[in-house]
Amino acid sequence: MRALRLLLPLVLAMVLPLGAAAQQITVSAAASLTDAFKELGPKFEAATPGATVRFNFAASGVLLQQIGQGAPVDVFASADQETMGRAAEQKLIDAATRRNFASNALVLIEPAKGAAGVKSLQDLSGAGVRRIAVGKTATVPVGRYTRQVLEGAGLWSVLEPKFVQADSVRQVLDYVARGEVEAGFVYRTDAAVMSEKVRVAFAPAATMPVTYPVAVVADSRQKALAGDFVAFLSSDAAREVLARHGFGKP
Repeated sequence: MRALRLLLPLVLAMVLPLGAAAQQITVSAAASLTDAFKELGPKFEAATPGATVRFNFAASGVLLQQIGQGAPVDVFASADQETMGRAAEQKLIDAATRRNFASNALVLIEPAKGAAGVKSLQDLSGAGVRRIAVGKTATVPVGRYTRQVLEGAGLWSVLEPKFVQADSVRQVLDYVARGEVEAGFVYRTDAAVMSEKVRVAFAPAATMPVTYPVAVVADSRQKALAGDFVAFLSSDAAREVLARHGFGKP
């Protein structure tokens, strides 16, 4: 018994530092960031000994709902300012940590094979385009960007009967890649992910800037490490990866 009492402090001394050093954060990020962030995760871990990053990808509005319902999230990266603004209004993020880290552009895509040959927004109303994939405007930022463009052209209500609603920008991409729709609105970076299956028809001229904000979640239990990840997104190493995936500077 005495030997066990003597051994226990030694065991604790060996175990506790390992537990203290191991830290994990969960980053909830917009679906369009999937490929870039999957590459950035290991780079952040390599630069931060003892740190582990887990990712949760979905439409920005869905991620906000999850955080609002108490999901254990440390960092939130949105594809639009509106969703992050709602997060701030609901006090779900630490507003002082909010910053923009990347930009993107809205494009119209078609299937690479058998494309209808759309050259303008007005062409979408033609008989050759029966279905158009769009993100749900309530939860998917690309859907709101799409609506802004089409309303500006006076085409939203005209084209609405053709819309196939998608739960994320990546679902829009899948619909087009599989040829289930004749056209869809995604970000430039998403089109590049499946360049062999989709083609960019054009980029609408009249669209609001697509910028990505990030912030530490207010209820994070790893705020210091979460802050380190937010700062990492502005580093030269992170910018190089983001640029390679087609993202611009904020």
